[in-house]
Amino acid sequence: MKRILTTAAVAASALTVGHASADSVRIAHVTGFSGALEAYAEQTARGMEMGFEYATDGSMEVEGRAIDIMRKDDQGDPSRARALAEEAYAEDDAHVVVGSIASGVALAMLDVAEEWERVMIPEGVADGITGERHNRYVFRVGRNSSQDAVSNAVAVGGDGVCVSTIAQDYAFGRDGVSAYKEAMESEGGEIVHEEYLPTDATDFTAAAERLFESLRDRDDCNDKYIFGIWAGQTNPFGRIQDLNPERYGITMSTGGNILPAMVGYSDFEGMEGATFYYYEHTENDMNQWLVDEHYERHDAAPDFFTAQGFSQAIAITEALRATGGSTDTEDLIDALRGLEFDTPKGAMRIRPEDHQAMQSMFHFQIEAQQRSDWFTGDDEQTVGVPVLEREIPMDELDIPIRN
Repeated sequence: MKRILTTAAVAASALTVGHASADSVRIAHVTGFSGALEAYAEQTARGMEMGFEYATDGSMEVEGRAIDIMRKDDQGDPSRARALAEEAYAEDDAHVVVGSIASGVALAMLDVAEEWERVMIPEGVADGITGERHNRYVFRVGRNSSQDAVSNAVAVGGDGVCVSTIAQDYAFGRDGVSAYKEAMESEGGEIVHEEYLPTDATDFTAAAERLFESLRDRDDCNDKYIFGIWAGQTNPFGRIQDLNPERYGITMSTGGNILPAMVGYSDFEGMEGATFYYYEHTENDMNQWLVDEHYERHDAAPDFFTAQGFSQAIAITEALRATGGSTDTEDLIDALRGLEFDTPKGAMRIRPEDHQAMQSMFHFQIEAQQRSDWFTGDDEQTVGVPVLEREIPMDELDIPIRN
C-alpha cells in the first residue's frame, strides 16, 4: 500500500512547474533550485533540456511521446525532497524522478522510489546512493565518490605519498574521503589526517594549522598533499594557500568544480587533480554541439553539471528508445541496466550490479590563463584552467561495488 501524501507534499505542489499530458513521458526534476547548491541545480536543469533537445533532434519527443519536465524545488531540505518525490509519483504520475543534487538530500529520497516502484536518477555523488542505500529502482549517471577518489588518487598517488584531507561534514565529504583513503592506499600512499568542517564554514585558519601540523614533520614522505573535497563556491583552498603550505613542502590537490569556483584555482598554478568534465577536454560531435549551442544561447561555456544533466537526458532517451517508448517501470529497468550510450564527455555504461554509470575521468594540471570566454559578458580575467594531462579510461578505474 502506497503511503498517503503528507501535508508538506501537498503544500509543496505549488512549486511544480508545468502540467504533463496523459501520453507524455513525465520527468520530475526534484532538486535544490534555491539554497547553497542552486548553481549546480540550474546547470543540471539546463543540461537536461539541451540533452533532450539534442537526443530528439529538437522535437522533444521520443517514440512519439512528448517529454514533459516538471521542476520542483526541494530547497536543500531532505524532508521536503521526500515529500516532493512522493507528490511527483502520486499526483503527477511521474515515470522518472531526477535529483537531488545534494548527496544527503538524495539519500533521503531513495526509498520513495522503492515504495512507489518507479525509476529515480539521483544527482548526488555519495557512494551510499549506489552503495548501501541503493535499491533496484535507482540509477546514477553522474559520477560517484569512488570515481572522484580513484581518479584523484591515480593523478597524484604513489609510494611514499602522504595526504591529509579536508572535507565537509556530511555524506558527500565523508564518503569522498573514505573512498579516497581506500584508493590512495591502493596506489601506495597514506592518509595521515582527516579534517571535517560544517558545510557553511567560513573560517578555515584553525583547520589549516591542524593540516599543516599533521604533515610538516613527516620526513618519511616523498610528497605531501592536502586534498580537499568541497561543494559550493565558498571553500577552504584559498585560505589554506594564503598560509603558505609550501614552506612545509606541502602541495594542494583537489578535483574539478564549476567554473566560478575554478576562477580561484589560478592561485594554485601546477596543482594536479582529476575531474568529471571540463568542456575543452573532449572532442566529439555531441560535446561540440553542446559547447557551440551553449555559447550561442548563453554567451558562456557549458559547465561541470551542465554535462551531467545533458548525459542524464541522453540515458533516459536511449532507454525509452530501447523500450519502444514504454514507460513501464520493469521495461525501463531492463533498458537501463547495462545501457551503453554516448555523452559530451565520452562513452558511458551503466553497470548492472549497482546501476552506477562507468565513465572516463580527466587528469588535469592547473594553469593560470587570461580568459574572457567562461562567463556571460566577462572582461578578460585570470582563471585556473584545468589543462588536460590525460583521459583516464573507465577500464583503468577500479570502482568498488558497494551495495
